[in-house]
Amino acid sequence: MRIRIAFQAVLTALGLILLSPAAAHAHGDTVKVVMTGQREGRITADITWENDGDAIEEAVAATVNAVSGDGARTMGPWRLVRDPAAAPAGWTTAESLPPGAWKVTVDVGFPALGHGELEVGVPVVDPAPVTGTPVPRPATPSPAPTRTQTPVQTPVQTPMPAPASEAPAQPAEPGSGPALWWTTAGVVATALAGAAVGILVRRRRARG
Repeated sequence: MRIRIAFQAVLTALGLILLSPAAAHAHGDTVKVVMTGQREGRITADITWENDGDAIEEAVAATVNAVSGDGARTMGPWRLVRDPAAAPAGWTTAESLPPGAWKVTVDVGFPALGHGELEVGVPVVDPAPVTGTPVPRPATPSPAPTRTQTPVQTPVQTPMPAPASEAPAQPAEPGSGPALWWTTAGVVATALAGAAVGILVRRRRARG
């Protein structure tokens, strides 16, 4: 497959050379290929006329081949296309090299012969971070200030001694007081009355 693509590129270059011999005679019979590096894995190069340094306005038939640093992998052949992000002399590839170290060669067959080579390194590109609406984190409540409570001291009430005039009255002893006096007086009066009656009875008996 690669041999077939390279063969087609050579045939295309030969056909273009036969169709435009005037351009080659005006600028010379060789082109200058300056390898400028890579952009996102795409090989970049400036191709100008060797004699006067003018940019090539017509189509360019060129093949690009790449070999990894350890020689285990090969890429290409690829075609060069105009680089819209560069100057008129800028060319690039539509295909991209994978990350790694590569030795790249460019061979131009039309409008004139040219060759260039360069060792390039394709870095590993980290995937773009996924952007989204950040989830708000719950606010951590601030600790409430600790209030130092002063213990309420209950005043100790010292009992006041009662005044002497308010001392509790002592209960009356049994057998004393007005009730006992009246009882004694009644007993005496009854005894006297009994004695008087006894005397009167004795006198009447004596008279009779």
